[in-house]
Amino acid sequence: MKHGTSGKGLHRAALARRTGCNLETIRYYEKIGMMPPPPRSEAGYRVYDDGHLERLGFILRARELGFSLDEIRGLLALVDRGTQTCAEVKERTERHLADVREKIADLKRIERVLAETAAQCSGDEVPDCPVLEALTA
Repeated sequence: MKHGTSGKGLHRAALARRTGCNLETIRYYEKIGMMPPPPRSEAGYRVYDDGHLERLGFILRARELGFSLDEIRGLLALVDRGTQTCAEVKERTERHLADVREKIADLKRIERVLAETAAQCSGDEVPDCPVLEALTA
């Protein structure tokens, strides 16, 4: 990901508006090293360039796809070193996809159990409740 600027650059609030990212989230990504520190203007303001915008967009898209911060950090490390191969990225993506499929299977199991348990409940104004009994069993 390139770091160059076109024009004056962006202050953090403008970067947040352009990306839809929360200011505190941008600060956090800087603090944990996922975003490189931006240069400062003569007045001391952080000035983000196109590279920062691109990198933040990458991070946000990866988060939308459910990649963990560690997984994203690994992808960014490949990109930053310029050593990435499609095979490496595919392997990491397939590992993440397997995790997503496992979570989906878990959610389907939870849905089935909840539906079965809720179906046993009359919903009447009585003290005995099959849902509570299932949770305490």
